[in-house]
Amino acid sequence: MRFSASSAPENRNEVKMNKLEEYYDIVVVGAGHAGCEAALAGARLGLETIMFTVSVDSIALMPCNPNVGGSSKGHLVRELDALGGEMGKNIDKTFIQSKMLNKSKGPAVHSLRAQADKQAYSREMRKTLENTAHLTVRQGEVAELLVEDGCITGVKTYSGAIYHCKAVVLCTGTYLKARCIYGDVSNYTGPNGLQAANHLTDSLKALGIEMFRFKTGTPARIDRNSIDFSKMEEQFGDERVVPFSFSTNPEDVQIKQESCWLTYTNPKTHQIIRDNLDRSPLYSGMIEGTGPRYCPSIEDKVVRFADKDRHQVFIEPEGLYTNEMYIGGMSSSLPEDVQYEMYHSVAGLEHAKIVRNAYAIEYDCINPRQLNPTLEFKNIKGLFSAGQFNGSSGYEEAAAQGLVAGINAALKVKGREMMTLDRSEAYIGVLIDDLVTKENHEPYRMMTSRAEYRLLLRQDNADLRLRKKGYEAGLISQEDYDRLLLKEKQIEEEIHRVEHTNIGANKEVQQLLESLGSTPLKAGTTLGELIRRPELDYEKLAPIDKKREMLPWDVAEQVNINIKYDGYIRRQLKQVKDFKKMEARKIPENINYDEVNSLRIEAKQKLNLYRPVSIGQASRISGVSPADISVLLVYLETK
Repeated sequence: MRFSASSAPENRNEVKMNKLEEYYDIVVVGAGHAGCEAALAGARLGLETIMFTVSVDSIALMPCNPNVGGSSKGHLVRELDALGGEMGKNIDKTFIQSKMLNKSKGPAVHSLRAQADKQAYSREMRKTLENTAHLTVRQGEVAELLVEDGCITGVKTYSGAIYHCKAVVLCTGTYLKARCIYGDVSNYTGPNGLQAANHLTDSLKALGIEMFRFKTGTPARIDRNSIDFSKMEEQFGDERVVPFSFSTNPEDVQIKQESCWLTYTNPKTHQIIRDNLDRSPLYSGMIEGTGPRYCPSIEDKVVRFADKDRHQVFIEPEGLYTNEMYIGGMSSSLPEDVQYEMYHSVAGLEHAKIVRNAYAIEYDCINPRQLNPTLEFKNIKGLFSAGQFNGSSGYEEAAAQGLVAGINAALKVKGREMMTLDRSEAYIGVLIDDLVTKENHEPYRMMTSRAEYRLLLRQDNADLRLRKKGYEAGLISQEDYDRLLLKEKQIEEEIHRVEHTNIGANKEVQQLLESLGSTPLKAGTTLGELIRRPELDYEKLAPIDKKREMLPWDVAEQVNINIKYDGYIRRQLKQVKDFKKMEARKIPENINYDEVNSLRIEAKQKLNLYRPVSIGQASRISGVSPADISVLLVYLETK
């Protein structure tokens, strides 16, 4: 049995009145993507950590599409990896297809996406957890939080066992009072028929925690042998795979990839759905929870986009050793018989056999405005929260929050300053700031458009932005950090060399420019100026760069991007400088906004409700105007 070295009874295996009592530093509730990252962070930082799950078979489960990354979500995974998280490493070991999305656009929106082998992903993560020092995995349902004088002291399970601790991270995902629904069928279970967690909600409400009821959904799974792929468009992975993790050797991920397939709904599909809307729980009132706007069910799409006569449907394998195929784009909660009719109307699915029905799932989660940017509850010290329990959606959003919450729980126990990421540093910072600062009445999904400084927050430079923070927290090794410092030095030196390398208007140069469709030179210029031409780049100009040395591919990538987008990057850096000034203006915890003269009533109400930690955060609260911020600044100056 693993226990903290902190003050605890001499007999730590003590059983009182036939009830088990144990002592840990950190308790993590839930073993989804948030829980796994939180538990690994705590244990890797040397603290005795126990992770509870209603079923050890649900560790790192992918109840929806078994993929990692995608637009903006790929950024989150690479940032998580830069900080010392596990998701990027795990998907690199278990993917079956990988693609870089948005390659026709600028580097700010390039996003890596990989289809996972669902079972292998879960199995590999469980293996990592079970072989991590200081980490205990426990099957059991946490039913109550133990709080004394506004501080967390432990948890109690449904069996009555008590686990004393110094910090708790709640990562309950979609399991709290979960209900799965399709048609008029309603089962009080978690995803995939797993046991729901039915008791913790009452304890949370008793502590004054405000709860929401959200909803998400998933499409049916169908038998591969019943699909006619000849009527679909085959979708291949990239010829050259880029790994998610900065620690993965790129050669290790050059594998034979599985194909995915693209088909479409049609007017017949849409008519079937319209004819049966009265049987949909979404429209009959049977579903009470609020669903995600940016990942709607097929019923929602047909109603909201009535002018469209087709929608994309992606047929994706769930793994190498199963015939189950995921029907991406056709999430539904329609009755079983309608699901068959609807899917059979799609080209290639005329004879599809359903293995698992599509369903919607309702669950309890919190209003995340109750959290600080560290993901600690404002009113309960030592209690942290992460993942879909915070009102977000998606594996990647969950894992990113789990890592931050786990790191901060560990730092708090150690008596160290907790880590926060702001909007100018990371997509993770944007995600958390949006959750704790803005009003969220539906599951939150990360998008590139949410990031004001997205040219700086590219997925390709996540290690350059965040590796140092991971090192300072204690999750990045000295070897990995030294590798980062070398990379920074190589980039800086190569940019300086390229910017000061003169290129003459000789015959060889003119021939290369002509072959690349670029305007000939009238006079000499620098290699850097040529790279800035839209049709040229660092690699294409290699034949005329006589002093160029062989550099790692990721160094060359950074050299090209930093030179090509230099003007835009400088402009955003200036914006970030102004942003940082606002973030640096901290607001005292004990401020009484009712005493701030000239603040509008709405502003006072919102500021008292959200309790922002800085002027910057206050300025992003809906209902707080620029004039209110000016008044607040004057008040703080006088104090």
